[in-house]
Amino acid sequence: MSQIAIIGAGAWGTGLAIALGRNSTHHVRLWAHEPEVRDSIATHHINQQFLPGQMIPDCVSATGDLEEAVGEARIVVSVMPSQHCRGLFLNLRPHLSPNMLFVSATKGLEETTLLRMTEVISQVVGSEGGFAPRIGALSGPSFAMEVARGDPTALTIASRDAELAETVQRQFSDPRLRLYTNDDVVGVELGGALKNIIAIASGVCHGLGLGHNSIAALITRGLAEITRLVVACGGRQETMAGLAGLGDLVLTCTGGLSRNRGVGVELGRGRKLPEILAGMHGSVAEGVFTTHAAVGLSRARGVEMPIAEQMYAILHQGKSPGEAIHDLMTRSAKSEI
Repeated sequence: MSQIAIIGAGAWGTGLAIALGRNSTHHVRLWAHEPEVRDSIATHHINQQFLPGQMIPDCVSATGDLEEAVGEARIVVSVMPSQHCRGLFLNLRPHLSPNMLFVSATKGLEETTLLRMTEVISQVVGSEGGFAPRIGALSGPSFAMEVARGDPTALTIASRDAELAETVQRQFSDPRLRLYTNDDVVGVELGGALKNIIAIASGVCHGLGLGHNSIAALITRGLAEITRLVVACGGRQETMAGLAGLGDLVLTCTGGLSRNRGVGVELGRGRKLPEILAGMHGSVAEGVFTTHAAVGLSRARGVEMPIAEQMYAILHQGKSPGEAIHDLMTRSAKSEI
């Protein structure tokens, strides 16, 4: 049996556990912070809070004990919200070993340090924990509900460690989940994180009643500014034409299951951010945190990101969506390329 630990039992962590549990050679330990989630999985084989209606295979067990979760695990998958990543890995550190392979499946940036999740994990486990972790990033267009029910899905596993990428590709792939390898960790992680900002903006357009012209322009220009920052940070432009770039961006900007887009829809309808977040019942819209981090990172790198700047003003400075759109549309004329 292949032992896999998944740290984080939200919708995405549970969806991955269900997908991996379809392989009878896997034993998956799913760490859940909430006692009610653990009870629901143990009693009904369903995560009623975050992924209702999706049966969890018998080879998946839930625990609230981090030591038990990683136990004999060969692969440790990190799926917690980005702002909890550092704290959880500090708690995990005594139970980790150099023979483990680490996979970050969190699409976000640490708000205070502007670090990507693989950088946070490497810092905690490596410079502070005594060994350099073998690590990769899993990203791509993937709604948890669709992965759980077995809709054909394609993802990217990015690592500079080719053996790790090939191992994860082999262990995670099945006829309904296809993984591609990539060595551009910077591009894959930033693409997955930054698209959430554009997804919120897309939701704002929908909430305002705007049409397809506006969304198409937003996705195209959003991809352009994401690509600029990716390249400035050492990633590759071509990665943004792939699953972790354009693929994930289109999904989250147009799909009704996107939490980030959903936040934008409510903003466009005139609701205030604290009220919207309070109604999410424990779910996280990573783009709210990522917008702040992305603006800080773009300013530090000298990269122009006008959509991200306007979204920051809407989310954190009280600017009206209508005023933000006006300011974007009346910027000085520029060449497209």
